[in-house]
Amino acid sequence: MERPDPAAVARLADTLRSASNVAVLTGAGVSAESGLATFRDKEEGLWSKYDPMELAHIDAFNRDPELVTRWYHWRFTRARECEPNAGHIALAGLQHWFRSRGGDLALITQNVDGLHQRGGAADVIEIHGTILTWRCLATGAHVELDEIGFDTFPPSSDAGGLLRPNVIWFGESLPPEALEAAEQASSACDVFVSIGTSGMVWPTAGFIEEAKSRGAATAEINLEPTPMTDQVDVSLLGPSAVVLPSVAEAVGAT
Repeated sequence: MERPDPAAVARLADTLRSASNVAVLTGAGVSAESGLATFRDKEEGLWSKYDPMELAHIDAFNRDPELVTRWYHWRFTRARECEPNAGHIALAGLQHWFRSRGGDLALITQNVDGLHQRGGAADVIEIHGTILTWRCLATGAHVELDEIGFDTFPPSSDAGGLLRPNVIWFGESLPPEALEAAEQASSACDVFVSIGTSGMVWPTAGFIEEAKSRGAATAEINLEPTPMTDQVDVSLLGPSAVVLPSVAEAVGAT
């Protein structure tokens, strides 16, 4: 596979080495490199006739909770079969490198698959929730995915309430605590890096603009150009699983 632009890698590495606080936003492109289909990818088999953008909506769950929970169970089963890629691992290494020197790398993700945590990252800000737990509609309690039998759809909690995925659907508000943490990280960082996301979904698309307005350096890693490409200080085109290990190596975080 073609190596990323060495000059751009060096520029980003130099920028990171001079920073104390970094904020990173990751999107579906990072998980796609582990083999996990994005919402825009065509589904296979039984689910090919459904529009994922419609199933991932609170109204769809209210209309047909069985259909929606069966689909999410299928997606989550696929997600657990995927493994963290070299990009996930490199980000975790960079986070450890910063923290070992008294700085920080705040990792904000739009992904719900838990691959960053499995790759070694800590304190991940999951702006769209997580597949690792489901939530009881009767009590609000969170139940670990592995503790759910899935012998009925939707499944039920021990309290008798329906369980739903603990993710944020279209039509729902982002979790206030995660949103506040992401906004604080964006406001306080010296460098903001956007990885594997189109930068078109709000409010997450505004994080990089907030960082830039406060004087932070900005960078983007993506397979293709995005609306942000001409605005960031460093743009690296290519798979994050290739680019990030190169950046981490150049920083000295390997």
